[in-house]
Amino acid sequence: MTPASSNSLRWSGQTDRGKVRKNNEDSFLGLQFDAREVHHLGKIGEASLGHYDFAFAVSDGMGGALAGEFASRVSVEKITRLLPLAYGRSALGMETGFGDVLAELFEQIHRTLTHYGATYDECSGMGATLSLCWFTPGWMYFGHIGDSRIYFLPATDGAMKLLTHDDTHVGWLRRQGKLNEREAREHPGRNALQKALGAGHQFVDPQVGAVGYEPGDKFLLCTDGVIDGLFDHALHDLVRTPDATAKHIVDTAVQNSGRDNATALVIEVV
Repeated sequence: MTPASSNSLRWSGQTDRGKVRKNNEDSFLGLQFDAREVHHLGKIGEASLGHYDFAFAVSDGMGGALAGEFASRVSVEKITRLLPLAYGRSALGMETGFGDVLAELFEQIHRTLTHYGATYDECSGMGATLSLCWFTPGWMYFGHIGDSRIYFLPATDGAMKLLTHDDTHVGWLRRQGKLNEREAREHPGRNALQKALGAGHQFVDPQVGAVGYEPGDKFLLCTDGVIDGLFDHALHDLVRTPDATAKHIVDTAVQNSGRDNATALVIEVV
């Protein structure tokens, strides 16, 4: 394995409002940061992990009027402010402490959205999903709540793995083997969230985890609009191609469905 400090990340991001929605309530984020500096990343790029950590996130907002759009934007902007504060801890090795950092990050975003929802009528009930990948040398730490997703495609065995759980009853039924993929996609309750940031939820209990990575590994973050347009096997085939891009994934999902906003981020370790 190439030394972790010499690894680079290659990424691409894309979002589309789809064919039906009047506005786009999805947001995505790419950051390069240390304890002192934060740099927003463009939609496409490549950079070394030698001196900085990286964060990538997708968020799907919900709420009346423009509240959902605002909620997802607040969620990703909070990451920009809060995650660099933990950089020093990551430099010391975070195998035991990353969960606490991510749990606190999600809690602070939840409190902010809840405050806006309680204070402003136009923000009442607003909330957001959030799926976040934080890359340090050798490790990717992730946090997740809602029904956006994070997939992992290892270079070694070629089988794409879903790292996150959909926080819906339908997602639970699928994990229990009581629904297949097609039945889950067509279920009338597939979009009813049991967990989210804000949206009247009292507690936040994000899923957190860690993955060691090697050159050639790929990660995909996407909102449910992408899942609505692509079955898992089709998504796997698109991500596996050597020149996989978020734009190609989103364009294909919207062409196949387009009922919802669709957002994707593809990150490859090189």
